[in-house]
Amino acid sequence: MTYSKILVAIDQSPLGQAVFAQALDLAKTQNASLMLFHCLMPEVLLGPMLMPGEFGLSPHLISQTYKVQQEQLDLQVSTVREMLEHYTKVAAQQGVLAEFSYRCVDAGRGICELASSWNADLVILGRRGIKGLTEVLLGSVSNYVLHHASCSVLVVQTATQQLGDQAKTAAAAAVT
Repeated sequence: MTYSKILVAIDQSPLGQAVFAQALDLAKTQNASLMLFHCLMPEVLLGPMLMPGEFGLSPHLISQTYKVQQEQLDLQVSTVREMLEHYTKVAAQQGVLAEFSYRCVDAGRGICELASSWNADLVILGRRGIKGLTEVLLGSVSNYVLHHASCSVLVVQTATQQLGDQAKTAAAAAVT
């Protein structure tokens, strides 16, 4: 199967770097273009929004809180934009056409919506390795995308996650 449009969901973690590297390698071999994407989550960035008068706080204090929250969001957007611009330049230096996008949206839903609207052939994203009750409570972006994307999905794991999974499989095989 060949791919011509690859959506790459990345963040600022070492896993995000590995996801980008794998996507870049694949794009070079497939002569594909990349859409680099990052989700900003407003509830994490801004915390709960307060309305004037709540908890007996003065409108001035609420206004100051909003101002600080907006400054934090602006800083996060600037940082994300710089990261995406850097990766776009790296791709261009390697002969791969790349563009980028970022949105304030739930990560899984945002990735799937962009994959559909951009007509991606493939989504590449990382996996944090959360399992069990933590995954149930927090949710898994990679799991959501696997079940809702309109195209193929490649999930990149870190070497540590792969070794841990291999060890568990070997231990389970030894028991049986």
